[in-house]
Amino acid sequence: MRRRREEESGKTLRASKEFDIRFSEVDSMNIVWHGSYPLYFEDAREEFGRQYKLEYLRMADFGYYAPLVDLQFHYHKALKYGMRPRIDIIYRLTEAAKIVFDYEIYDTATGDLMATGRSVQVFMNKDYELVWTNPDFYQEWKRMWKLID
Repeated sequence: MRRRREEESGKTLRASKEFDIRFSEVDSMNIVWHGSYPLYFEDAREEFGRQYKLEYLRMADFGYYAPLVDLQFHYHKALKYGMRPRIDIIYRLTEAAKIVFDYEIYDTATGDLMATGRSVQVFMNKDYELVWTNPDFYQEWKRMWKLID
């Protein structure tokens, strides 16, 4: 229900990226090894950052890091070598000083949902101290994309 309200209000940002499954990412059964999913999510975060001007180096230029503190993924169907899936990344607005993304991986050939996930990043300053309030640049970023007034 929350997702529908966000999308109706125009407060959802999303990006998509198709990718190839490399042989080095699969196990002996030609199924994507579980350790590859965090890399797919990272690729999606980088694509989102490029599209919406929220790149890691830009954050660093403002004096902040955004480390992951939570990463979850759920398998629905096996990704296999030779597939060309698409990953969708969806930004989830929160008032807290963190960045939350949901992920959906689809088989582009069938449209089947293959996996879902979520990540949470917090802000740290250059002294590696946790930042409890939204940095000014992040509040301005939210305003730029009309996520907040």
